[in-house]
Order: sequence, then structure tokens, then C-alpha cells
Amino acid sequence: MANVLQRADLEPLLLGGCFFGSGGGGTVVSARNLVSHFEKGGYYPSDHVRVVSVDEATEGESVMVAYMGAPEAIDSATHPVGPVMAVENVRKRLAAQGRKLAYVVPPESGALGFTVACLVAARLGLAVVDGDGAGRAVPSLPMLTFASRHVDPRPAFLVSQDGLSVELDVTPRRGEGGDRQHQEDVSIIVEQMMRPIVAAPEFNEFGGLAMWVMSPHTLRHALPIRGTLQRALSFGRALLAGELRRADEVVAYLQRQFGVRAQALFDTGVIASAQVDTTGGFDLGTVVIRAAGGQAADAPTATVLYQNESLLAWSSRSARPVCMAPDGIAYFFEVGAGEPGQAVASNGDLLNPDGTLKPQYRDRPVTVLGLSANPLLREPGGLILDSFMKQAVTLGYRGPYVPVEDLIGSPEHAGGAR
Repeated sequence: MANVLQRADLEPLLLGGCFFGSGGGGTVVSARNLVSHFEKGGYYPSDHVRVVSVDEATEGESVMVAYMGAPEAIDSATHPVGPVMAVENVRKRLAAQGRKLAYVVPPESGALGFTVACLVAARLGLAVVDGDGAGRAVPSLPMLTFASRHVDPRPAFLVSQDGLSVELDVTPRRGEGGDRQHQEDVSIIVEQMMRPIVAAPEFNEFGGLAMWVMSPHTLRHALPIRGTLQRALSFGRALLAGELRRADEVVAYLQRQFGVRAQALFDTGVIASAQVDTTGGFDLGTVVIRAAGGQAADAPTATVLYQNESLLAWSSRSARPVCMAPDGIAYFFEVGAGEPGQAVASNGDLLNPDGTLKPQYRDRPVTVLGLSANPLLREPGGLILDSFMKQAVTLGYRGPYVPVEDLIGSPEHAGGAR
């Protein structure tokens, strides 16, 4: 059902988006910075955002819009200039063809993914479709349903925060739009082309991306993961209302409200160390969590490996991962009654620019939760799962995909860090 979001709704939305983003999807810092400049007058002609369901998006065409690049670099943006200009380029192209752009679609679940879609819509007088391409955040385009459902990626615009615009056009070998294999190939090629562009000095490690234009019919096919914006908003509201203070409350809430299966991967601990290297439009890093009360060198630890998004979680006492993408890996920091502190954070939120852990996350009890992925992301032999597993190889894992619920239930895990 269509509804309208006010500025006050964007804080719970970005917090919920952060939780479901599996450590990625942009930082809370960058999303809040953008929201802090969201007011009617000047840049924004309106201070509200219309949200519609997939079935209600019938008045024109839709386009996916996002920031692409390193989360730390995006923190400096005050207005979504690149994404807005990228969508404007798409709108002009469609208008020249007698077509109307009416909606923007978030790429993924994440603090920035939902925030940017809302702010672009407010700037351009469009509506946001309630859904996204994965139900979590992802490090590459082939991991989204728009790619796996073979949506034509043309036109595709990448625009810097200073307005430098690049159009990426991979001409099909056969026919005007190409065959199904062409669409899968192109999503990979476009990703490979965009990363060096984003990393160029002229782009400063990030840019606005608009691609995958969809008619109402195509949108229904390409966006099977729906209601995720409202899911994030509801979760964020529960956080701010103080309903979710412990990890076990979160696990119960996710199952009760959304049918999402979540499990603690390790006992609650504290962050022992974290490190990151920003290159090629990615934040590459690790977060090590030490079991609560453990000080000795042999104390059980959990290690989360990420490429913007958290992709693998290991126990120091297990020979295999305890969670792997596409399943989500989320941090939840306990918040006592009356205590300050943010309960959720992305990988990019944890560290200062110099790579040191931010004080607000030091010595705070944190639980790492594994969230079972949407079944569409787990299809054997599918583009999405294959793309995730190729990414896992780059992080040192060469085994098969094993769902988190099977890993947690294994005898090997019973002797791990938990």
C-alpha cells in the first residue's frame, strides 16, 4: 500500500537498512549526513517521499539508483548529486523516446541504499518502490535480481559527485536487446568497467549509478524480493522505541515479524581488533571479536571478513566458516536501559579514517548474527549464488556454499567460539 515518508522516518529507515545490509550497504554516518541536509527549499522541492509497492508502480517506468564505491569516501557527501544526475540522464533518454520515468528502485537493503533512493525521489518528484535486488547488501552487480532476471542494463550512467558523467554501453552480439546470456555477461562486464572508473581520481572512489530501466511488467519480474524498505523501517522503529536491546530479542522479533531466521554465530563478545584497506571502490577488511571475558592469547575469537559487505565469518575453533554469503552477517550491540549507544553498525561505521576502532564501539558487548538469505539468492547454479562463491574464493574460501542454519547445527560448530 502506498504511503508517505517524512524526514523523521529516515532515521529508523537507515538504522534498519544498516542491520539488514550485512555490514555493508553504506554507512550510518553517510546516510545520516545526507538526511541532515534533507529539507524543503534549495536542493529539495519536497520534504516527503512517496513509497509504492511493486504492484502499484504502474504509472511509468522504474530505474535502479545507487551510490557505488567505498563507504568511507561516500561519508563526505552532503547531497546525492551523482545519483540524482544519473537518474536525470535516464529520464531525459526515456523522454526522448516518448517514455515516462516515474519510480526509482533501491539496489539493495542498506542504510545508504534506501536513503539515496528516497532522497533522489524527493529531489526529482518520483516515488520509491518498496523492494530491492537482494534483501541484503552486495559487493557486485551480478548478485542482484535485476541481473539474474536478465533485465537489459542499457542505458547505464555513472556520474561523479562533481557531475562527470560516463555512459556504459555494451552492444549485444545478437538482436537489439541481446539474449539471456548476454544480459548476464553484461552485468559482469559493466561491474568490471565501473570499478576502475570509480577508483579514478576524478571520481574520488565513489559515484552515482542509474541502470536497469524497467517497465511495470518487467519490474514485477525483476523485483521478487519485496517489502524490504518497510521491513527496515519497522525494525528501525523498534530499535528506537527500545524494544530490541539484546540479541535474543532481535532473533525472536525477526522471526515473529518478518519470518526471517536469525541465529547467534558466537557468544556475545567485544571487538578485539579491526582493520581496513580502501582500494578500487571497496573497503577490504577484517573484524575480530573476542569472547566476553577472554584476555588470553588463546581466548576464542570470531573473525568477519568483508569486501564492503561481510561475506565470511569464522570461529577460531572451527575448520570451516560458520556463516557465508549470501546469508547475512549482522552486528548487534547490546544497549542497556537508559544507556546511550547505537545498536547497529556497518563495517564502515566501526573504524576511524586512520583505521582505529571508534570509541563508541570499544568494549561494548556485541553479538554477530547470521541471517538466512532469501531462497532466490541460494539457487544452485544461479548467477547470484555463483557470484557470491567467486567472491568467497578471493577471501580464501574454496569450499561449497553451506546455509548458515546447517553450519550452526553441525557438531563442529558446537565446539567453536560459542
